[in-house]
Amino acid sequence: MTDRARAISAFITPFGLFEWNRMPFGLKNAPQIYQRLIDNGLYGFLRIPPAADQNGLTDLFKEGDPEEAGGASVLGRRSYIDDILLTAGSWDLLCDRVKALLEACDKWNISTSVAKSFWGLKKVDYFGHRVSNEGLEAHPKGLSALTDLPFPKTLRAMQSFVGSLNYYGRFIEDMAIYASVLYELREVDFAAIRDQAGRERADPTVTSVEDQQDSQITTDPKWVEAEAAFSELMRKIATTPILRHFDTEKRPVVIVYASEWAVSASQVQDHDGIYLPVMFTSRTLKQNELNYGIVEREVLALLRMLDLGYSMLVGRPIQVLARHSTLAWLFRAAGLQGRLGQWAALHSPWTLEITKCTRGEVKILGFLAAALRRGPGSHSHRST
Repeated sequence: MTDRARAISAFITPFGLFEWNRMPFGLKNAPQIYQRLIDNGLYGFLRIPPAADQNGLTDLFKEGDPEEAGGASVLGRRSYIDDILLTAGSWDLLCDRVKALLEACDKWNISTSVAKSFWGLKKVDYFGHRVSNEGLEAHPKGLSALTDLPFPKTLRAMQSFVGSLNYYGRFIEDMAIYASVLYELREVDFAAIRDQAGRERADPTVTSVEDQQDSQITTDPKWVEAEAAFSELMRKIATTPILRHFDTEKRPVVIVYASEWAVSASQVQDHDGIYLPVMFTSRTLKQNELNYGIVEREVLALLRMLDLGYSMLVGRPIQVLARHSTLAWLFRAAGLQGRLGQWAALHSPWTLEITKCTRGEVKILGFLAAALRRGPGSHSHRST
């Protein structure tokens, strides 16, 4: 820390006035400053001039000089504070990158703990995920904590479960199609179950309040659908796929699907004739969007994927698989007005090849169609 930073962060104790020599935890701007230090060090943007280094009040980011022109970046991307992940296609290249990283840390006076670091691993745990050369997968420890949960009996427990699902949403196919059933549950629904259980306590065939609640849940159509959606989500959590790393040499394929209450999209790439997933996304429809036609809903699914996968898809030709050929007509038509014209303008920068699924490609969408067999209001809605 500079002399000025030491002075303004000093604190008084019964033993006297103390000043920090290094930036401590707890300062409001400490994470931002440290992140900027790491970014500049790994990208090779700035260095400290020898004359300015002797002045304790030097602001590195105002008086620092650019690094030598043509110097290669150590990491090539941002790290999350001090969690730095280095990858390479070969062992020799990895050793070169580790050497460059350590040299940059030495130049910027950044300490590195060898005991807390891991070197030369084929798989690493990174922010609750497991990363390998095959792709990205959810951490088994986090998934086991979800798969062991029973069906929530209170609104708070249900909200906690759905919130945990959102963290792994990119691994769960058409999550919103199932989770929307759980989104619709309210406190009055759980209260009704508890009230019904209280009235049935005198029933000699029921031994506990929990059994009474289970009995009510299995007879109410709303709870039957909720339990079915919960069971299917638990199955999907237990069998989450490995999401492949995006391959810049392969053409991206976006599969869109729309139901009467939710939209879903998958980004896949062809690996030896098999479409393997890169990412999934889905969301429930808003109240006004429930009145949209099926083609308009497919547009919403496509827009969502283009937004979330922008960094991977921008500037590349994209093949879009849809079940309705009118989606391709929508972007070729002239004189569109209203939201159709807005959507056409949003899609204009993209190079899209919209293809109606053939008989063989419909099988690719089979897992999405299966989601409609058990969804919200399935007793009154039909698949689209």
